[in-house]
Amino acid sequence: MRIIRWIVGSLILFFDWITTPKGVVRAADAQNQIDRDAQMLTLYQYKSCPFCVKVRRSMKRQSLKIETRDAKRCDTARNELLEGGGRLKVPCLKVVDKQGDIQWMYESSDIINFLEDRFQAEAA
Repeated sequence: MRIIRWIVGSLILFFDWITTPKGVVRAADAQNQIDRDAQMLTLYQYKSCPFCVKVRRSMKRQSLKIETRDAKRCDTARNELLEGGGRLKVPCLKVVDKQGDIQWMYESSDIINFLEDRFQAEAA
């Protein structure tokens, strides 16, 4: 079973690599503001999880520089996810608002919708 997971994971990463989407191009000041806003977000993920790949591809299309943490290979990230979000489930987006309140978002479609709503892509 472990070998099958490795093969499937490798195929997912390969096809993600060869079909990587292009990011939106924005004016420099608009992109700088989006980069500052994205610093309040952290994506907890597994590298070859298909739902995590789906979220990362959406981030790439929107040119979002969101920190990613591998909850499978990093004990610190795994513990942060368990303590903060309460579940070891990925993808999970940690959202810190301006008041410092933290929200943990688990579903890939919800994460993508949140990112699209928050960072409306307007090309330069």
